[in-house]
Amino acid sequence: MPRQSAAVYRRRRLALLLLVLIVAAAGVGGVWLAVAQPWNAPASAPQPTDAEDAAPDGTASAPTDAPSPAPSETPGLVACEATDVEVKAITDAESYAAGVLPKLSIELTNIGARDCTLNVGSRTQLFTVTSGADVWWKSAHCQTDPSDMIVTLEAGSTVRSATPVVWDRTRSSEQTCAEKNRPRAPGGGASYHVTVSIGGFASAGSRQIFLQ
Repeated sequence: MPRQSAAVYRRRRLALLLLVLIVAAAGVGGVWLAVAQPWNAPASAPQPTDAEDAAPDGTASAPTDAPSPAPSETPGLVACEATDVEVKAITDAESYAAGVLPKLSIELTNIGARDCTLNVGSRTQLFTVTSGADVWWKSAHCQTDPSDMIVTLEAGSTVRSATPVVWDRTRSSEQTCAEKNRPRAPGGGASYHVTVSIGGFASAGSRQIFLQ
């Protein structure tokens, strides 16, 4: 075979070196992806331009998508404590004729000397109906789409929930929500007690009702 020139050998060595560098770079890139996992990192928010920052009068304006401060961060407002709130279970009647369903509500009173904030959403509400030591029904057993709602309770004010929760006069459990023939609570003048908690605070007492 004809003898290769020195230039040919140099080109071959250069090509081999280039191939080694490419393989090494790919290996380093693989380590970066495995360790840093940039696809899991949150996307960076676009930075506003100077024109977007400037208000018509030339002063800097706050970005329109700036997050609002949480109630606990609002000057002068603090989260309610147990000594601030009085919770009561309210019913639309004391005695219910056969077939009439009790409607249950919440009454909140800020008995403190300051305004405070409280989560009054359905996620934090729990009505319980008992007969003696027997727990008949809990509103959280079959609750759907619970939500949160932060409100400010003014010092000395009393508020009630706008939409009552209805007890269907049956025994509840998380396993029987879809059943149509759950055990029905006895009537005939039977006594039941309703308690409630909201935002982590429970009613001090109960509301007694009678089913006919």
